[in-house]
Amino acid sequence: MQYTEGVRRTSSVLVAAAAAAALMTGCTPTGDAGTADGPTRSVQSPAPGTAGGGSGSGGTGTAKPSVAVSPTPAVSGGKTKPCTSGDVKVAEARQAAVRPPGTGTGAAVVAVANVSKSTCTLQGFPTVAGAGNGSPDKNVPLATTHSGSAATVSLAPGARAWTKLTFVNVQGEGDGSCASGATPASFPTLVVGIPGAGAHQSALDDGVFALCDNKATVTAYSAAKPS
Repeated sequence: MQYTEGVRRTSSVLVAAAAAAALMTGCTPTGDAGTADGPTRSVQSPAPGTAGGGSGSGGTGTAKPSVAVSPTPAVSGGKTKPCTSGDVKVAEARQAAVRPPGTGTGAAVVAVANVSKSTCTLQGFPTVAGAGNGSPDKNVPLATTHSGSAATVSLAPGARAWTKLTFVNVQGEGDGSCASGATPASFPTLVVGIPGAGAHQSALDDGVFALCDNKATVTAYSAAKPS
């Protein structure tokens, strides 16, 4: 009787061990029970630095929230302000060294200067009018023809920009004459316009403005001094 009971106990232990081994053999790598023909489930590790995967160095820990960084705004669009009427004035007007032959002025070089304390820009061609002896309503606008192209000129405080005015010149001696038959005009001063910076009256440093047909060819304002 004792021998039979021992055999039964030994058989029970072997059956239990075999069942346990079969159970372990049926487990998948993920811990889910399944068969060789059943579907498998892929398990991916969290990316470094996320809450599930710890820090970026591979250790465990809590992920740090990202902080949005705003771009640094550009200052005034990266542009210097245009010159205004209070920034510039006519600094010089003289007869040009290179001018058409005749007894009139022929051509004049006009300089405008930045009289402010900050850099400003100007661009374009001047307007020109014969001054009406102190009465703006009596000014005589000259028909202007543009010569060349305009570019932006940056004027530091005290710097100058230049333009050249070439007129239909007076011919002959004495009071002279105009090839067109018109009567020559004479202006002690001219009113020179600066784009965006008003109109400024100026006299020649030598003589008066004498010209024909109320016309002028003008160059754009430039940092280069014309001859």
